[in-house]
Order: sequence, then structure tokens, then C-alpha cells
Amino acid sequence: MRTYEQDLIGAKQFIEQHDDFLIVAHVQPDGDAVSSTLAVGWLLSRLGKTFTMVNEGPIPQRMTYMHKSEEILNMSVTERTRTYSNVICVDCADFKRVGLVSQWMEEGANMLNIDHHPTNDGYGTQTLIKADAAATAEVLYDLIALFEIGWDRNIAEMLYTGILTDTGGFRYSSTSPKVMEIASHLLELGVNGPDLADSLLEQLTKPQFDVLTLALGTLQMSNDGKVAWVHVTPEHMIQAGAANEDLEGIVNYPRNIQGVEVGVLFKVIDEGAVKASMRSAGKVDVAAVAAEFGGGGHVRAAGCRLEGSLQEVTERVIERIRQAL
Repeated sequence: MRTYEQDLIGAKQFIEQHDDFLIVAHVQPDGDAVSSTLAVGWLLSRLGKTFTMVNEGPIPQRMTYMHKSEEILNMSVTERTRTYSNVICVDCADFKRVGLVSQWMEEGANMLNIDHHPTNDGYGTQTLIKADAAATAEVLYDLIALFEIGWDRNIAEMLYTGILTDTGGFRYSSTSPKVMEIASHLLELGVNGPDLADSLLEQLTKPQFDVLTLALGTLQMSNDGKVAWVHVTPEHMIQAGAANEDLEGIVNYPRNIQGVEVGVLFKVIDEGAVKASMRSAGKVDVAAVAAEFGGGGHVRAAGCRLEGSLQEVTERVIERIRQAL
């Protein structure tokens, strides 16, 4: 059984021995995915390596303050001109979650898989996975430290963003003493913690507020009050003028109701598919629930996509959660 320290060394050697990388995270990237993409790019730049950063879609507008965020290509508007034989995947528990970016990779490409999801299936030719890390950004902090190339405010802001967002502002159980030590170091490097917390965790755009209002109007609860859920339809998205990134955090509202053990957001993708995002207070391993439906994530935060109508999917997922309770 390889240790985390051995995998850190293996990841370092992978980067040193290759060049001309493709860096990719999961579709609909969140704060940890965007910051990890940029952090790997920052590291490769410091090492004199060449690379391309790409995602299937756009990165959230609220993440564009990070250094060189504009260099992450949106493949939906960028024509592919070549394929890559060296790939670094970050914050992506399941290779399928890279989406259509897989078309940019050569068959049998050398692949470094850097992640913190316990449901990661270990794809790639080299893995660096720490399931008890608060964020992929925490894993990258450890990796970058191995290179002894120094730090600057840009990389500090990237890593702080990933840790801040994936710990819910240092509120989740993954907020370990080590996480706080890392955060302290990044703040010493010039990160403005209060400003980032305000812009990433507190402020709402008008579309975010409008779609949240519509979602909360659909709130339902189980008879025992331990499961609560809301849903969002394509019509809601149109009415609010909202994008996928505007759904971030909505699932926490049903979960935050006193007495609720699991909160769920059902997002209708089309007439035959629904995405379920789940948050747990701790009694239910929602990663295990999601895995049964082909998804994954963390014990307290996970998601999956199911085929079927909103009613069918809701009944299946809620029943499985009730069984888990």
C-alpha cells in the first residue's frame, strides 16, 4: 500500500519527467476546481513547463479575480487544434466528470490524477489522492512545497480560494488543524481573507437571489422532518436569468433547517434527466447514496445524475436516504 508521501514524490516526478501538459478539472467547476487548475498552471510556469488549461464550459464569473483565470479555455467556444499525451486532472473523482475535454486527450495518455474525494476510483497512470484533505487545493499545497520554488500572493490566493470554498468558510468537519495552519501561511502571503469570504460566500447576484427564491418555493420535507428538498427547473433558470453557477449553495438551505439530517437540491436537466445534490448533517453518508446512483463525492456532500422525471428521481433518492437514516 503506497503512502501519501510516496504519492507526493511520484506526482513530483511525473511533473518533472513530462512537459506540454493539458490541465483539466470537472465540468461546471467550483472554487476548488478552478483554483486547483490555476495552481497547477502556476506551478508548471515556475518550472518552465508548457501547458494548456481547459474546461468543458466557462468558469464562474466570481472566480475571474484569480491570476491568469482568463487563460482557462472554454472548449464550447474554443476549437480543438490538437490532442495531448500528458494530462493532469484535478478535483475530479470520476474521469467521466472531465466531460467532453476527454476529446483533447490522446488515447493512452500519461495522466496524473490529483484529488481529495474518497470516491475517486484511482484512474490515471499516477495518482495523488488524499481522501481526508479538505480540498484538492490542500493536496496541491503539499505538492508545491516539495518543489521548494517559493510562494507568492497569486498562488496563495488560488489555494486559499479552494480551501475556503470547500470548507464552507472553515465551517465543515474537514477543517483540520493543518487546514488552519495552511490558511495562516496563505494569509501571511497577502491574501485578503475577509474580502474573499464576502465575495465568495456572502454576496448574491440578482439572478442568484431570484433562482434561490424560486427554489425555496418548492420546499418539501419528509414526515419525520429529517429530509428536506427543493428543486429547480429549466423554466426557473430562464425566469431568473440564472446560470449553473448561480445554483451554488442552494442545497444548504434545506439542510440548514433545524432537525434536518439531509438536504437535497434536484436540478431538472431535461425531461428525462435530473441531477441530485445532497448535503448531510453527519448521520448519513451521502457519498454512499450517490455512488448507488452512479455518482460520488464526500460523506457530507455528494451528487449524482439520474435518468427519469423529476417525480421519479425524487421518489427514488428520498426513499434511499430514508433507508440510510
